[in-house]
Amino acid sequence: MTNGTLGANTYDCDVLVVGSGAAGMSAAVTAAHRGLKVLIVEKEPRFGGTTARSGGWLWIPGTSLARAWGINEAPDAARTYLRHEAGNNFDAARVDAFLSAGPEAVDFFTTQTALRFDMPLTFPDYHAEAPGGTQGGRSMVTRPFDGRELGDYIKHLGAPLPELTVFGMMLGSGKEIIHFMRATKSLTSAFYVAKRLSKHFRDVMKHGRGMTLTNGNALAGRLAKSAFDLKVPLWLSSLVRELVVDNGAVRGAIVQHEGKDVRVNATRGVVLACGGFPHDVARRKAMFPHAPTGAEHYSPGPTGNTGDGLRLAETAGGSVEDRLPNAAAWVPVSVTTRKDGSKGVMPHFIDRAKPGVIAVMRDGRRFTNEGNSYHDFVQAMVKAAKPGEEIAAFLICDHQSLRKYGLGCVPPFPMPLGHHLKTGYLMRGATLGELAKTAGIDAKNFEASVAEFNAEAANGTDSRFGKGTRAYNRYQGDALHGPNPCIAPVEHGPFYAIKMVIGDLGTYAGIRTDENARALDASGQPIPGLYAAGNDMASIMGGNYPGAGITLGPALTFGYIAGRHLASSATQGA
Repeated sequence: MTNGTLGANTYDCDVLVVGSGAAGMSAAVTAAHRGLKVLIVEKEPRFGGTTARSGGWLWIPGTSLARAWGINEAPDAARTYLRHEAGNNFDAARVDAFLSAGPEAVDFFTTQTALRFDMPLTFPDYHAEAPGGTQGGRSMVTRPFDGRELGDYIKHLGAPLPELTVFGMMLGSGKEIIHFMRATKSLTSAFYVAKRLSKHFRDVMKHGRGMTLTNGNALAGRLAKSAFDLKVPLWLSSLVRELVVDNGAVRGAIVQHEGKDVRVNATRGVVLACGGFPHDVARRKAMFPHAPTGAEHYSPGPTGNTGDGLRLAETAGGSVEDRLPNAAAWVPVSVTTRKDGSKGVMPHFIDRAKPGVIAVMRDGRRFTNEGNSYHDFVQAMVKAAKPGEEIAAFLICDHQSLRKYGLGCVPPFPMPLGHHLKTGYLMRGATLGELAKTAGIDAKNFEASVAEFNAEAANGTDSRFGKGTRAYNRYQGDALHGPNPCIAPVEHGPFYAIKMVIGDLGTYAGIRTDENARALDASGQPIPGLYAAGNDMASIMGGNYPGAGITLGPALTFGYIAGRHLASSATQGA
């Protein structure tokens, strides 16, 4: 399947897209829909990139989906919020482009392609109490997708993160997770879970994998279906070795494809969407203060995200943004040992907010509101760490909370705990003192911290850090638990701990671009024919994390902006 011209070691097209995640697919679909000949190349043997293993949430204010709920934002509310969040790193031109094109992109994809979204009525911004923040209407999730619609291409779709699956099955966000957590307490939930598992196992027997794609797998699958419907070719296991630059303009690339180098001539331009640099040890060393050797970081992102796009841009005169206060979207992670002996990285999204769960540093002291966003939580970890000490925190709960909610990779009742105890991922002690000894936590401070927390927990208060006082805390807590959905005493032994270290959900420090997604040189001028989107593009969030989907929302939007601009350019780089 081709829509370009393939000659002896050359391939002619209008647009070359490097990377097959949401940003790259968005650019490809947008450009192809406008009549351009597009080629997507992906260096990994599977497509979807970080998107395929993500939560599939997108943060885009002012959409028709929000208006359908009756949510009509004040004209400047989202801009006010992003200005507050970005502070001195607020980029007015790109933020305005995002806020303008985002709703347009959503309408385009939901009416002209296979992409569909669902928006909950209430999913608060992570700092909903800040100026311009809202209680809902900005974060949407990709609607589940039947993988059979991809035909044979389903075999090449990137797998979800194993740590976020049940029996290899992806769970949809929201109601589906609640059903699984209540399966032993509700006949309705038990029936739902039994039906869902039965379908999954039938699919695995017939197709080798589950066919009900949810979250990021659904987003990657729906975008790929949209590209394939437009006859856009996708080359897998195809590494871009270098960009072709002529008189300062990017005119294509040399791509290693099927054992030979192919010169891809792209008359309109090249879009870099390679997923950022979470596994580039050298750049991590330079940009992550918590990783002085580059190794003290644990990313759940695909291992192929090694900064290719940034390096390619630099060879063409592009520059990388290095002034953001946070070079990545931080998330606390725990490192688990899978049953096959391999290591997995588990991001801690919602367990920290649950009742009966607290976090302490190695000194045994609590240090922050556990229910805050993962990005904020990691920053608090860094601030609380002692100089020269490993930056690590411990998530703590008692037996009752563990079996009710689970913790990290450890599932709730009735799933067994044995594997996680055996590998040391889950640490247990009959008493708080015994747990402290096992985990290497200061026992005296730890016991005092738990006692201080418990003294107020029965009343649902936390005067020290205010857990459960913010909208986002409460959203991630247990709505059926009162008086505070995020607080319960830690008192029924045995007690448990999981060690958390620092990971990321994508890098922020990317290629500097303008409001049209064009890569900029050191003097701030657009490089003709070169675009960047997704985590290859410097984040518009100023190093902060305002809400669920602030990587994928801009990825889809700026991919759309790039594709639209490429299609409107009569000549390359215009």
